[in-house]
Amino acid sequence: MVYTTQMDAAKKGIITKQMRIVAQEENIDPDVLRQSVADGKVVIPANRNHINLAPKGVGERLRTKINVNLGVSKDCYNIDLELEKAKKAIELKAEAIMDLSCYGKTEKFRRKLIDMSPAMIGTVPMYDAVGMLDKALKDITVDEFFKVVEKHAEDGVDFMTIHCGMNQATAERIKKNKRLTNIVSRGGSLLFAWMELNNQENPFYEYYDRLLDICEKYDVTLSLGDACRPGSINDSTDPAQIEELITLGELTKRAWARNVQVMIEGPGHIALNEIAANMLLEKKLCHGAPFYVLGPLVTDIAPGYDHITSAIGGAIAAANGADFLCYVTPAEHLRLPNLDDIKEGIIATRIAAHAADIAKGIPGARDWDNQMSAARADVDFSRMIELAIDPEKARKYREESTPECEDTCTMCGKMCPMKNIKKLLNGEDLNIA
Repeated sequence: MVYTTQMDAAKKGIITKQMRIVAQEENIDPDVLRQSVADGKVVIPANRNHINLAPKGVGERLRTKINVNLGVSKDCYNIDLELEKAKKAIELKAEAIMDLSCYGKTEKFRRKLIDMSPAMIGTVPMYDAVGMLDKALKDITVDEFFKVVEKHAEDGVDFMTIHCGMNQATAERIKKNKRLTNIVSRGGSLLFAWMELNNQENPFYEYYDRLLDICEKYDVTLSLGDACRPGSINDSTDPAQIEELITLGELTKRAWARNVQVMIEGPGHIALNEIAANMLLEKKLCHGAPFYVLGPLVTDIAPGYDHITSAIGGAIAAANGADFLCYVTPAEHLRLPNLDDIKEGIIATRIAAHAADIAKGIPGARDWDNQMSAARADVDFSRMIELAIDPEKARKYREESTPECEDTCTMCGKMCPMKNIKKLLNGEDLNIA
């Protein structure tokens, strides 16, 4: 039977190769997964032109996935370095990489990234429009915007962030309800500027069906961007954010009617006590579509440590229903991240995702923790290092401080409770002098 997209296949009762791979990896019944894809509760971003993709599922009953942002800018135009970052992200088991390149002719980097990456690839075509077209933002036409989108799809991009939900009504809402940090979405700010400069409606909202044509043709998952996401905890859950979310829910149903898979992007900065409510709002207003959040960052005071503020928020968000976490690095708000920043951001976000999977009761999520605990009970440092989420760092710490007794550490030494209680329970003599 012929099908156009993963969702189209799922609705027709077809279990695709990608669905079988995801079902096996997630230890879920393939037909249960197929139904979730048909219902829009799970997406499998898999552009038919991304040949070496290792497909992953994002959504209900599945492990929380993480995304890594990278890409060239005018101030840091180094394609080789960005490819090294991509390799590091893949090595550290990130499920997705977003190319946020916003300067020059980005096609060369994008195609290299897609060719070498088994991880799913996302982009924000709006970033690329100015460089690819070599025109002032104001002068870009509607046709040219869609030309850029189709080029990204043709190249093999698996999911695209498009800010379709910020229409003229939402823009007016922003003007009437003063925010502390205005619009912090880069793509959203560019669209807002284009709308204001040309006194026109958002082309991706006005000609949404044209966008769906492209997504359906290549099976691109539409990641409906949050142009009005809060850039400070002061601005979270405000009228502009909620109005845009309502619009995204309406656009989700229109996409599903065309068999286009949809994710919803969510807020970036939220106080701890608002996170659960935001997750509930998205799931309700957007009909259970997978939720993709940046962080969220739970405080605004920690530049240099925002991978921590983000991991705190990400764990709470995912435990309350978020399906996909966009990592944040220590360099957030300060500069483009380097290789060390990339690693710190990935590890922090993977910890958050795993902690949430335990809370969500994802089958097998606790197995890793139980293995680590067993190794600790046996005072088996080699096994602990092997099981660590970052074995390299665990090994380095162990080797930097050598204990008197090999089967202890320099924190407790002979007073090691794991070692001593085990000896006592086994009826052995105990000497800690």
